[in-house]
Formats: sequence, C-alpha cells, structure tokens
Amino acid sequence: MDSEEAILARHRAEKKDLQNKITGMKKQATKSKRKQVNARCEELEHELLQRQEKELQVLKNEGSPDKDPSSEIPEGSSDDEITPEKLLAQLELDAKVEDSPSIIIDKQQNAPQPKKRRNRQKERLARREAEVARIREEAAQEAAVQPNLKQIEQEALDRLCSVKGAKQFDIKPDGHCLFASILDQVRLRHPIDAQYHIPSGYDGPYLPRDLDVHALRSLSSNYIRQYRDDFVPYLFDEATMSIKDVDDYTKTMEETAQWGGEVELLALAKVLKCCISVMMSGRATHMINEQEVSNPELKLVYYKHSYALGEHYNSLHDS
Repeated sequence: MDSEEAILARHRAEKKDLQNKITGMKKQATKSKRKQVNARCEELEHELLQRQEKELQVLKNEGSPDKDPSSEIPEGSSDDEITPEKLLAQLELDAKVEDSPSIIIDKQQNAPQPKKRRNRQKERLARREAEVARIREEAAQEAAVQPNLKQIEQEALDRLCSVKGAKQFDIKPDGHCLFASILDQVRLRHPIDAQYHIPSGYDGPYLPRDLDVHALRSLSSNYIRQYRDDFVPYLFDEATMSIKDVDDYTKTMEETAQWGGEVELLALAKVLKCCISVMMSGRATHMINEQEVSNPELKLVYYKHSYALGEHYNSLHDS
C-alpha cells in the first residue's frame, strides 16, 4: 500500500495530466463543439476529484496491508488512457446519436409550439362586419317604432280619390313619370284637334295623338327658353346659392331622363293651354295655370313616400 505522501504525489501528477488533456481538447475543439467540450472537461475534473477523495478516505479508514489502492486500475489509467482526440471523437458520436431521426422527432414534439400569428386583416374585417350588423339592427329597431309614412300617404290618397270619384292609374316609376302621366291625361281628356301654344324653336309633333314623352320634354324646354324671365325665380339652386343657367338646365331636361317638377308642370300647362291639378297627401290639390280653360284640366297625383326611387307622379282617371 502506498504511503499517503506517495498517493498525494500521484494525485498531483494526475491533476496535472488532466489539465494538459483539457487544454489540448479545448484547443482542438471547433466553435460548434466548444460548449460540449467545456461540459465534458468539467465532468472529468469532477470524476478525478471524487476518485482521489475516495482513495484518501480508504487510506485513512482502512489502512489494511491487503488493500493496495494503487493496485486497482483507476479511472483514467494508462490501460484506458483518455486523450483529447478520444474525447472529441466520443463527443462527435454523442452528437450523431442526438441528431438521429427519433431524437429529432422527440425534440420537435417536446419543443414549445410557436405562437399562432394573428391575422389582423381578418380581425379588422370581423370588427367592421360586427359594426355594420349593429347599425342595421339599430336602424331596424328605429324603423319599427317610426310611423309607416308610405302606408299613411297611400291611405290618405285613397280616401281623397274616393271622395273625388277618381282612381290612380300607375305610371312606370322612372325619370319620365311626370311627362308620361301628362301624356296619358292628354290622350284621355283632350280632343284630337286641341289647339296648343307651340313655342319657337320646336319642330316636333303637336297633335295629341302624335305626342310622346320626348315631345313633351322638348315642348316644355323650348317654352322655358322662350320665356326664360318667367322661370328664373324657379331655378334657384339652394346647394350653390345661385340661379341655374337656363340653357344648361333645359338641355339636361330635353336630352336625358332627368326628373321633371314644378318648372315643367308650369311650362306644359302654358303649352297645352289648360289647368294641371296635382293631388297630394296632407295638402290641398295643387292647381297650376288655373285660369286657363281653353282645354280640359289634366289630373295627376303626387307621391312623396310610396316609391323606393323617390318622388313619383301617376295619372288620375275617373272612377
């Protein structure tokens, strides 16, 4: 059995030898393996320290002549010498095992799953749709407590027609409805030889049986141009706070399906030399050119709330 002094001397030699090996391993280690090499070096230092402490403990406690610690083959002896090359080779082998498919799959399964990326565009769209749905719901609730203006208007007109012995004749609800209603009345009430006031500049048909919607548009537009001073007060534009240009206004009325109104009613009453009456809900019947009696009265009915496209005119027939 070695003496304590011999064992301590051997321990110092082993530590020095291990330090040389560790230095060699660290020098040979690549950057990618540096962390593994450092960990292995710490393990070797720890193992050597534990073994040396155990040998000293055996020497102190047992002291048996039959027990010779030096006769045991210590870990790290020449029979199984640990060199930097062997350690690095072992680390390479361990790395290959860790990178095997089964290990990789296990790592992937145990790795924390990436947080699902928010789709902000879908979130904004969902919020917008929710807001639209809310507005529609509020509008529906508000409409439910409001009076049905269409129903109120229609019931009032039905009562007026009943009192006056008239019935409402439907005209197609488009931009021509005023002119189409007057055309229906002319064919219904004016004699075939009725005499009209044909304005200068008009060269179209002028007999009741030959008139059409476009002829009535042209007649009213030419009359307004001829007597423009009489119509200027009716052409004030509240949007621009100015008077509309007569030529521009009449060109639009003559060549497009622009809705006709008070100006066209007055012009056609003058051209057709008759009174035009307009029945409406909540107001007295509107009489236009009432003093003119050369030709029979033409009767229209006006709707403000009954049609989706807006204001509308129908023709009134006798019941």
